Amino acid sequence: MAIKAAKNKHMSPFLLTRTPQNVWTGKRFVFGRAQPRCSSLPEAETPQQMSSVLLDHFVPPKAPFYPPPRLRPHKTAPPLTTEEIATALSKCSPTSAPGPDGIPYSIWKKVNNINPSILLQALAPLVTLGYHPAWLKSSNGVVRDKPARPSYESPSSFRIIVLIRRFSKILERIIAVRLLTAARLKGLLHPKEWGSLPGLSTYDRCHTLTNDVKTLQRPRLNISSLFLDIKAGFDNVDNNTLARILREGGIPPYLVCWGPSFLGERSCTLFCQGAPGTPAPINVGAPQGSPISPLLFLLYVAPLHFRILRGLMIS
Repeated sequence: MAIKAAKNKHMSPFLLTRTPQNVWTGKRFVFGRAQPRCSSLPEAETPQQMSSVLLDHFVPPKAPFYPPPRLRPHKTAPPLTTEEIATALSKCSPTSAPGPDGIPYSIWKKVNNINPSILLQALAPLVTLGYHPAWLKSSNGVVRDKPARPSYESPSSFRIIVLIRRFSKILERIIAVRLLTAARLKGLLHPKEWGSLPGLSTYDRCHTLTNDVKTLQRPRLNISSLFLDIKAGFDNVDNNTLARILREGGIPPYLVCWGPSFLGERSCTLFCQGAPGTPAPINVGAPQGSPISPLLFLLYVAPLHFRILRGLMIS
């Protein structure tokens, strides 16, 4: 009873002053931390087999992509600037979990503040070459169980949280800004695309749809809506098709080369109870957790949009 009273005395002020930053901490204090379940897959008898089964489920094998064998500088590529790097770092949360490099954003911010030329000299050649090296494309996959599942003998009862190298994500943010600017200039994005773009959100999209429906209901018109969801959209982004869309859309050559280079030759190391902890090659499409993956997916599905007579398409 004394221990319970002490806990209540400590937790009451904390819960009364909860904020969006500590609400999940309060939930963990109240309900406790659930112990992670160890995946027990009937078709996997060894740690290596378990890792292979989980990766095959979440990132099914696809046709390999073969990047250009020879790298060459793109003379038309605008030089990377310290302002671009500083802007990319300003959007990075210092509390996010680091990837395989183990270096948080706070360290890179301090490095850039002390000597901006370090990151500039490291990233500028990659921009000029339109190339993303293989060592930047390794990631950690933390396997987490989904709550309230009747059985945990299937890979579908788990999910993978992908942690990418923070150094790589700095470059990805820079390329994302440049690619978005070029895509808007060339008209590659659907004008009613509202998701994953600066200044536009899902809330804006829902508000627009609600407003349009109410406007059409006033003159007593019949209204119908069709909703389409693309399952595993990021995973099915094809490197070669994306490169063709970018090239035919007039995107600068260095960005056309960088996109497929970023998507190919990736690897992931699974972390869970019993996992071997060794990197495995994967062909994942657009990787989850990357700042540029949403934009690559939007450009990939842009040709699916078509004009609807007497209708409205919102993506």
